[in-house]
Order: sequence, then C-alpha cells, then structure tokens
Amino acid sequence: MTVYQFLLLFLLWVCLPHFCSPEIMFRRTPVPQKRILGARVPRSDGKILHRQKRGWMWNQFFLLEEYTGSDYQYVGKLHSDQDKGDGSLKYILSGDGAGTLFIIDEKTGDIHATRRIDREEKAFYTLRAQAINRRTLRPVEPESEFVIKIHDINDNEPTFPEEIYTASVPEMSVVGTSVVQVTATDADDPSYGNSARVIYSILQGQPYFSVEPETGIIRTALPNMNRENREQYQVVIQAKDMGGQMGGLSGTTTVNITLTDVNDNPPRFPQNTIHLRVLESSPVGTAIGSVKATDADTGKNAEVEYRIIDGDGTDMFDIITEKDMQEGIITVKKPLDYESRRLYTLKVEAENTHVDPRFYYLGPFKDTTIVKISIEDVDEPPVFSRSSYLFEVHEDIEVGTIIGTVMARDPDSTSSPIRFSLDRHTDLDRIFNIHSGNGSLYTSKPLDRELSQWHNLTVIAAEINNPKEMTRVAVFVRILDVNDNAPQFAVFYDTFVCENARPGQLIQTISAVDKDDPLGGQKFFFSLAAVNPNFTVQDNEDNTARILTRKNGFNRHEISTYLLPVVISDNDYPIQSSTGTLTIRVCACDSQGNMQSCSAEALLLPAGLSTGALIAILLCIIILLVIVVLFAALKRQRKKEPLILSKEDIRDNIVSYNDEGGGEEDTQAFDIGTLRNPAAIEEKKLRRDIIPETLFMPRRTPTAPDNADVRDFINERLKEHDLDPTAPPYDSLATYAYEGNDSIAESLSSLESGTTDGDQNYDYLREWGPRFNKLAEMYGGGESDKDA
Repeated sequence: MTVYQFLLLFLLWVCLPHFCSPEIMFRRTPVPQKRILGARVPRSDGKILHRQKRGWMWNQFFLLEEYTGSDYQYVGKLHSDQDKGDGSLKYILSGDGAGTLFIIDEKTGDIHATRRIDREEKAFYTLRAQAINRRTLRPVEPESEFVIKIHDINDNEPTFPEEIYTASVPEMSVVGTSVVQVTATDADDPSYGNSARVIYSILQGQPYFSVEPETGIIRTALPNMNRENREQYQVVIQAKDMGGQMGGLSGTTTVNITLTDVNDNPPRFPQNTIHLRVLESSPVGTAIGSVKATDADTGKNAEVEYRIIDGDGTDMFDIITEKDMQEGIITVKKPLDYESRRLYTLKVEAENTHVDPRFYYLGPFKDTTIVKISIEDVDEPPVFSRSSYLFEVHEDIEVGTIIGTVMARDPDSTSSPIRFSLDRHTDLDRIFNIHSGNGSLYTSKPLDRELSQWHNLTVIAAEINNPKEMTRVAVFVRILDVNDNAPQFAVFYDTFVCENARPGQLIQTISAVDKDDPLGGQKFFFSLAAVNPNFTVQDNEDNTARILTRKNGFNRHEISTYLLPVVISDNDYPIQSSTGTLTIRVCACDSQGNMQSCSAEALLLPAGLSTGALIAILLCIIILLVIVVLFAALKRQRKKEPLILSKEDIRDNIVSYNDEGGGEEDTQAFDIGTLRNPAAIEEKKLRRDIIPETLFMPRRTPTAPDNADVRDFINERLKEHDLDPTAPPYDSLATYAYEGNDSIAESLSSLESGTTDGDQNYDYLREWGPRFNKLAEMYGGGESDKDA
C-alpha cells in the first residue's frame, strides 16, 4: 500500500458520520430540570437513578491540515435537541477564527473551514457556540465551548540547526570513538504517527566514519587513521522522518572532521653525518652552525630537545635548543687553537619532550647524528708570556740601564718575527725606551721618585710581516727610594723673644720634613751650626726640637732681630743634612709674655693703623673738602638779586596765590598790554590750554576797580628794566605782578582778611560740590566764626 493510498483511506475514515458525531466521553452541557427525561434505573442500594438528558451533542472536532480541495472543508455539525427542524433556531459561532477561518450555517449548524490550515502554525482552535430563538433572539441553550483540533500530516522535512559542522578526533583512535553528535528537528506532530520520527544515515564519509541511526552520533569506523596520511574528511549526514521509510521527507548536513595530531612519529635527522667549520679566533659563545631533526607531528608533539651525548669535543662545544625553529645551535664553549687541534667530533641526540605512552610500541622517540667540526687557521697576534709585568728600580740608576724585559711569541705555525714598541701616550716625557728586537726596557732619562713613584707603561708587540696583528700588555714600573733629599723645616717659623725673657725660656718648637721615604721611617736630628751665646737648641728625639734662651733680657733698640742657623740631619744612608735659619725678633711683651710691639718705629704710629691706611684717610678728607667748595660755588652762581625791593610790595603774596590756585586764567597776565591797562580786560577771554566748561555758567563777580598805585609801580619798574640791559624780560615778572581775571571765588588769600571790617558771604562755596564743603564750613560760619 502506497502512502497516497494510506492518506486517502485515512481521509475517508475521518469524514465518516461516526467520527464527526459527538463523543460520549466529552463534557455534557447542563440543561434546565424540565428537560431531563426521568427513566428509572434500579441501583444496588435501592435508590432510583435519574438519567440527565444531554443538551449539546458535541464537544470536540478534528480537522486534517493542508486541505487541498476546491470547496470549503467540512468540520462538523452543531445540533441542539431543541431544534425541531422548523428553522426556528439560529446557531451562532464565536471564538478563534469564527467568521473568517470557520463559518457556520445558521440553520443547520454545519461548520466549514474556509482555507487551508497549517498545524505547525496553530494546533487547535477554541470556539464558542450558542443556539438562540430566531424570533425572540433569546438563547435556548447556554453558550458552550468546543475545540477544533488539527490533525497532522507529514508536510515538514527534518532540518539541522547548522548547515556545516566542524569536529575533530585524535588520529590513531580506536574504532567507535565518538566524534560529534548532530541532531535534526521535525516540525510535525511527534505524538501522532511517524511524521516526526527521524532516522540518521551517512551519505558520504564511508568507510572512515559511521552514524548511529537513532541518536545521530558520528563515530570512527576504521582503525589507525593517520593524520600524516590524511588530515581532513568531509561527512554528509541525512536525517529522514517517517522512521526512515520510503516516502518520508529528509534533510542533510555536512560535517568537516579533522584528525588532530598525536605523538606517533619520532624525530629523524636527515643526515647521519654533519660537517661544520669554525675559525680558531671565534670567541666563546659564538654560534658555528645548527642541526635539525624533522618530526612529522605538529605542535608540542614535534618539540625536540638536543644534547651532546658523546665525542671528543664535549668540553669545547655546547648545543642550545632553539624552540621557535626547533633547531640545535652549536656554540663555542672554550677558546680554540688551530695549532693544538684541528678537528672535533660530536654525537648529537634529538629526543621528543612530550611522549605518548600509548605509542611506545612504535619505537624510541629519539635519533642521533654525528657532527664533525673543523678548526680553520687564522693569523693570530703575538702572545705575551704574562698578562702584565711589574719592574722595580732605584731612582739613582744611570741613564740607559735595563730595568726589565718583556717576551712575546707568534702562536701561528709560521712563527713570524716580532717587533716591540712603547705606546708613547703612556710615556709622554719619554723617560723609558725599549729594544724593538728583544723587548728590553731601559731608561732614557734620570728617575726621581719624589716626582713620580709609579710609571704605567704599555708595550706593543706586532708581527713584522703583518704589523696589523698586534698585542698590548701593561708594564708597571715602581721607583724605589734613595736618600737623596735633605730634611728641611716643616713650615716657615715667625719667632720672637720678649725683652724681659729669662734664661732657659722656650721661644719656639721646630720640626722637619723629608721628601724621602726610608723603610724604617723618618728620624731627624737638630743642632746649632755654631755656639750661640743668646739661644740654644734642645732635641726632643721625636723629630722636633725646642729653641731656648741663654741670657737674661734683650733690648730691641740695640738689636731688633737675631738669626739662628739650625742644622737638620736624617738617619738614612747616605746621611743628608741641611741648615735652616730662624729669624728671631725682639718684641716688647707684657707680664704674661704676650707680644705688644716688635720695633721702635711702631711706637710713633697709632696702634692698628699702617702708613697706607693713614694716606687713604687723608685722601678721603681732601676729596670731601673739594666737594664742599664746588657745591658752595654753584650755590653762589645761582643766587640772584631780588626784583622787588620794597617790603610793602604785594607781589610776593600774588606769587603764592598763583602757585596755589592755578587754572584761573592767570596765564593771561603774560599780556603786557593788560598789565599796563587793567581796565581793558572787562571782556571775558577764554584760555587756550583749558577746554571751556559748559555744564554751568559761573557766577560773575564785579570787576575790581583800577588801582593807580599798582599801575604807577609797574610803570616805574618797566622803565627801569627797559633801561637795564641785564634785566630779564618783563613778561617773566608779569606772573608775579598780576593774579588773574574772572575768578569765581575771587581771591582766597587770608593775608588781608584781618584788615577788612566788612563781612563776606561764602555760602556760594556749598554750590560748588562736595570738594568745597570743608572750605565752606571754614569760611561760611558767619558771626559764630568771629566769636570763636
């Protein structure tokens, strides 16, 4: 039987009347008591049972999804026992999809679906039905709820959440090792039929992998799959519903499987013998070459550790494992010498650091190779017999004396001759020299230990055939001491003796120094060159001596200074001595022995002042006197004859007012015509150097009457000055002869206030602003001021 035949039989069975009729097992609709038919049924307890008559004959309908017919799909029929078939009842449908997806025949109660229904969108619909009287529109049955359940058909294929899966499995895995699990989902109803039952199968990837039909777990199917042979695999998995039967729907997915590496391959050297070369001049630590073992594995499984396990060069060379390139770097461990040995052999081993115990059976995971290292000759510089030289020589040797010899040789097999020389930067004074052939060092100038105790020289040895090959060595020359310097006074002594000194009095303690440095230390002896009647020397035997007086009293006016020769000798061989002379001054002292003065001339001068200080003081006094005289002369030249001889002249007062007031147009006094005719200035004139004030009009005051005395006085003085050629211009006198015109406050002078009997009114000062308030208070007091 085909699937299509099965579906057709199923649809016919669904549409049978018994399938669409209500099932007894569903909920009954309660009805009024009058509609219940009373059929008596005996019961075991003797009571009469009453059977309740059903109202609605339905509770649940079934509908097949994806209906493809041209007519509406029949769902079921609603029927009430109150329906007499006369059309008096009307069926009403409400709820999910009522009126759009589901429609009902009002008279018969038949329900139809208007379009195809997808169960995957919605599996069931809940609706409500009611039967009402068509005339009264009153319900004859209470509203009841029923369900239309959508029956599933196999219209969805299984789908995988991923189109491509990525998985990995270790190489060499046993058969049946789980790789990955894939799962497909089917949107069909899993509780109805086999529409959602999925079975997995493998379409591509055999015979390497297999899949479990029920779970979708992919497993390995072949043993010993080697990553080094093949690393990538592509597996196609199919998921089919209907339990995998024919006619079921299917979906596929791709799984990319990678074999991960395991350490199943040992390292291998590509060659059994490796040849390397190195110059004998290569310093310690120089890399001379590398060895590398190949490993088919990757990552940490391919990590290799290199070591030298045997050979005659184990103490001369070393090997370092380079992690990034997985190489063994061979380096120089000790200095090489071509003349000593020219070939070394090493046995190098490479071993995996991470070994998997599962694969021990594949053999040891290490390999060895032979490394032969050839030493190449180079032209080496000369080599000195010592790393440094120390020579000791006395400072009194003759010029040209050999103080030592340096030796060097050519380490090369050719043994070239060597030439010696001195580095003159270490012997700028050219005190030493060297024989170029045998390396003998000798003096070319006298030595002096007291000038330089050590000489640090550098000797150069170079091959004659190849002067570029040279070597330097340090030569230290120590100059040994010879007693060739006489002792001397340690310092300069300023010695004096008091006039009142007594015999045996200590006047000075002396000491000595010597440039020489004897092994036993310095020892000095002090004595007088000749017997002295005034002083004597007493040796303290500790490299010091005391100078003592031998007589009672000294007179500085007779002898002011004594010279005392002192002989100083050392204790080395040969003995060296010198004579030092002490200058002893005779000074006046107090009773305590403190010096007061040491010469007769000092008594004539003030204490503490020298001749130079006195001369400086006199020069300062002379300079001050000259300055005073010059200042007096300048003052006399500036002094002038007074222009006003009369004591009664009032122009002195005008000078004070002019200097104090200012700005009241008194500069018009420079007009000589105004001075000659004061009455001609009644007409107001503006000043040129002051901006006229237009904020308020000043109060005009009456013009002062013409004063004949003043005019006569000015005319007389004008004639006198016109006849005097030495007199200054008269306009310079005008400033003092004329005060000014049109002053608002007139004159503020108080010189003539005492001679005025009349009272003056100063109330207008308050109108000038806050700056004149104080002045208004002083002059505006009226009678109270006078009383005060």
